[in-house]
Amino acid sequence: MTLVDTRTPDPKRFIPGATGDWEVIIGMEVHAQVTSNSKLFSGASTTFGNAPNANVSLVDAAMPGMLPVINEECVKQAVRTGLGLKAQINKRSIFDRKNYFYPDLPQGYQISQFKDPIVGEGKIIISLGPDRQGQFEDIEIGIERLHLEQDAGKLMHDQHPTMSYVDLNRSGVALMEIVSRPDMRSPAEAGAYVRKLRSILRYVGSCDGNMEEGSMRADVNVSVRKPGDEFGTRTETKNVNSVRFVMAVIEGEAKRQVELIESGGTVVQETRLYDPDRNETRSMRSKEDAHDYRYFPDPDLLPLILDDAFLAECRESLPELPDAKRARYLAAGISPYNADVLTAEVESALWFDTLLETGAKPAAAANWVTSELFGALNRLGKSFEDCPVTPAQAGELLGLVADGTISGTIAKQVFEKMLESGDAASVIVERDGLKQTSDTGAIEAEIAKILTANADKVEQYKGGKEALFGFFVGQTMKAMQGKANPQVVNELLKKALG
Repeated sequence: MTLVDTRTPDPKRFIPGATGDWEVIIGMEVHAQVTSNSKLFSGASTTFGNAPNANVSLVDAAMPGMLPVINEECVKQAVRTGLGLKAQINKRSIFDRKNYFYPDLPQGYQISQFKDPIVGEGKIIISLGPDRQGQFEDIEIGIERLHLEQDAGKLMHDQHPTMSYVDLNRSGVALMEIVSRPDMRSPAEAGAYVRKLRSILRYVGSCDGNMEEGSMRADVNVSVRKPGDEFGTRTETKNVNSVRFVMAVIEGEAKRQVELIESGGTVVQETRLYDPDRNETRSMRSKEDAHDYRYFPDPDLLPLILDDAFLAECRESLPELPDAKRARYLAAGISPYNADVLTAEVESALWFDTLLETGAKPAAAANWVTSELFGALNRLGKSFEDCPVTPAQAGELLGLVADGTISGTIAKQVFEKMLESGDAASVIVERDGLKQTSDTGAIEAEIAKILTANADKVEQYKGGKEALFGFFVGQTMKAMQGKANPQVVNELLKKALG
């Protein structure tokens, strides 16, 4: 990673130490497994969860004379991802051999890309907030490169008391290594970066983003410095497989480095592992530099040349991406918070877009989805993919509120009944007699009773205690069993109270 400082020191993100403030510098190398049925250079299956060594071809096992053949689908997914990252697509790229020896690497080298990657510089915009003033902060995180490479196998140390086993199912699976610039300055920024990158990958469809299964994992680079100084020595914590762990690694590693330096020690450039049970990192090995891997172009693979037609096909296949969707929502009057929540996952965004197609008002629909629907799905343990209410049903419910047929309070009752029965909102409203009333005579009669029963509060209100108006509204709605039109209630109460 080229260490180029692109951000001005921000006092809000400094961490305290015994000798004053420190700044944490964070960069990441995220490995994302490409969505494809077969591996990068062989026809072996990429299905997760198969028996050990079931997905292994002669190429993956590095049998003599076996030659790699590039998988065009993996190339296409890498290019589409690069476009999603607003990155430069390199029409000519080269596959290199990265030489190192490990039991789960049968060839004794990894086919990767070094000086000439398939994707160059790009960027990701992350959003932090809201702060105490309700403001959101957009931060640009630079992408240095995206390159294609093959994954290694997996060592299994818990199968036998004296031996380790090797599973080559993952060997040769296509990975995109997405390298950020060291532009992050806090665990919160790093967490937002991983979430946003995962979101883009899932929108594009180039990676499922399942960190638990290892199809997306992060190598986290951390260093500390006094504000304004040059970058300090960094450590790399390998294969972190959740956003929560990424943030914990940064917090713990920054604290460790500050304490080490302030006690007179020196940070060593090394590779570390994260132990989630102890919530700490520990040294694994000294960190290699690029020259230690003796990169050279793979003689079995010609340079990869992309033509304009292929790039156009990749570009045309892209869906509306999170940033564009968020901008569209903001332009429609949806709040920044709701826009961020709705666009975070592709499933929720697609569901919401279908809801808008029913004619639902964007701001009201967004408020309902992020509060009522999200709450119900969390309570039921369901996702948008198995949501018990369709966008069309939700659109009908919101329409009944918009045209005054039912109140917002009644709508909550109707929604609960929709979840239980699957019936349409209009059917429930008609069957259970839940229509909202705007009968001024009936409402005025109830208001008169309430004001008579609460004469002392009426005097207090007229004496300047205007907060009591909410009390009278609540009592009226209660007397009308929630069926009174709130707007009519407000108007009649103001008239009755003078």
